[in-house]
Amino acid sequence: MSLSWLRKAADVLQNHPAVLFALSTLVVVSDLTAAFLSHSSFRHHFHLVLSFLLLSGPALKMWVSKYSVFANKNHYLYRMFLSSGWGWTCVLVGSFMFLLSFSLRRSLFLSLRHLSRLAAASAVWLGLRWLLTSLEDASGSCFEPLSTALKACMEATSPGEGSRLLLRDGESKMSCLRAGFQWRGCEVSQEALLLCLCSLLLLEEVSVFGRCVRTPGAPLRLLFLLCVSLLGLWVFQLLCLLAHFSQFHSQLIGGALGCLAWRVLYRGWFRLDPSWCSPGRPTSGLVAPTERKGEVKNGHGEMFF
Repeated sequence: MSLSWLRKAADVLQNHPAVLFALSTLVVVSDLTAAFLSHSSFRHHFHLVLSFLLLSGPALKMWVSKYSVFANKNHYLYRMFLSSGWGWTCVLVGSFMFLLSFSLRRSLFLSLRHLSRLAAASAVWLGLRWLLTSLEDASGSCFEPLSTALKACMEATSPGEGSRLLLRDGESKMSCLRAGFQWRGCEVSQEALLLCLCSLLLLEEVSVFGRCVRTPGAPLRLLFLLCVSLLGLWVFQLLCLLAHFSQFHSQLIGGALGCLAWRVLYRGWFRLDPSWCSPGRPTSGLVAPTERKGEVKNGHGEMFF
């Protein structure tokens, strides 16, 4: 009795005008977004857009106010998303990759093979992060500011020599900054690297939606739009980083490393045919060579989540 009542309630809710309007809006927005992201001109030149933003960092700084809410490094967006950006990217993109591939082909092995691209990108990100951290620790030094009394005494004995700092040996950059000291040395912006790599990875994976899926369900459409929203958030945070916390050379090198990692993965390794040593392209196994663009049949009926 309760089951039949739930079915009737679901049917009534599904035919409600507000629900129908929301579903129609979801379909239109997701289709338009998929058509834009899957366009070859946008996909092939998006890395140039990021490169232009990185080169325009000093110019962006002149057009923003230092009193903006985004000029505070403790802003909610930075603390919530930027500090764990790779985790957000893996959760949303991984869910989208698995749901898309499994709904098209109903193959767990194929879905895991597509997820291995995300595992490979994660290994590259962690390797670059470890390498940059090690280089910063090896090339920099930690300095402790002098106390006020000692600074006044040294200024009286040696006037005109400016402020001095005490060198502290054996300190890493993280422990130095946590102790409230100053770190001086060569730095590469890991934040710029992360945002560029995540943005390029997101575009490569979500652009498959418009090229492989013909009649997706509402959950897959919603997950697609969440991934697109995350892509927009990463580009926005990159703009904020370049405008409010400008470190031109550090951010330029970090962004270049992110673009280089993307090119090695998606324009090199992942273009190989699927095998034990390569997960293949984002579209591999989802569209058969004899099928027309955008049409996928799985032999079990077109069941999309």
